[in-house]
Amino acid sequence: MKLQNKVAVVTGAASGMGKAIAELYAKEGAKVVVADLNIEGAKTVVADITNNGGTATAIQVNVAKLEDIENMINTAVNEYGTLDVLVNNAGIMDAFEPVGDISDEKWDLLFDINTKGVMRAMRKAIPIFLEKEKGIIINIASTGGLNGAHAGAAYVASKHAVVGITKNTGYMYAHKGIRCNAIAPGGVETNIGSSMKNINEFGIGRTKAVQSVIPRTGKPEEIAQVALFLASDESSFVNGTVIVADAGWTAAF
Repeated sequence: MKLQNKVAVVTGAASGMGKAIAELYAKEGAKVVVADLNIEGAKTVVADITNNGGTATAIQVNVAKLEDIENMINTAVNEYGTLDVLVNNAGIMDAFEPVGDISDEKWDLLFDINTKGVMRAMRKAIPIFLEKEKGIIINIASTGGLNGAHAGAAYVASKHAVVGITKNTGYMYAHKGIRCNAIAPGGVETNIGSSMKNINEFGIGRTKAVQSVIPRTGKPEEIAQVALFLASDESSFVNGTVIVADAGWTAAF
């Protein structure tokens, strides 16, 4: 198994890509901390993992809260003795608001969850990785973190920031045995759309031309396979980069 005896934390793991990643990691031998605001959903994922012979723990985490982030990492260490892999998957969408329509409150919410939560989890994990001189960080970015027409201003900016911190971290700690990479999924069949309220008609109208050329949507399990590659020794020479998984959607732009 590719992750035998590894300890992994996966945020947003009660559903969608996070669930698929947590389940695949457990299947490959990892002990998984299943973190999500939806604790009942997280417990269900843990039950499925344990029923299939894996090891996992559920924890309720609001990634916008510092104390929750720190407790999440502490739980991994207290339960399983260490941390080897951190997957920052939790995130929310905006409602396609262009910059002229975005409110301060919405901007702050997107950055608190999509960006600051990622930074805080990384910051908490780094000392553990430095002590071991080994560790892996995988950030779930988005094709919206590389392009301008895949969401609104707040989401696009928050994911561009995730790409930036991924590259910076990959470089900064490359000589310390720490690898940090990101995955930029295209359209994937998850429930992230449930975080979209009061869709901005102007904003979504401007993205329709780009959305119309998506070859196909992806499955959470397809993103999980990329996350497994990045967490395993098979990607030992991959660091500080972004892997786009979008069926070729952005290859034309």
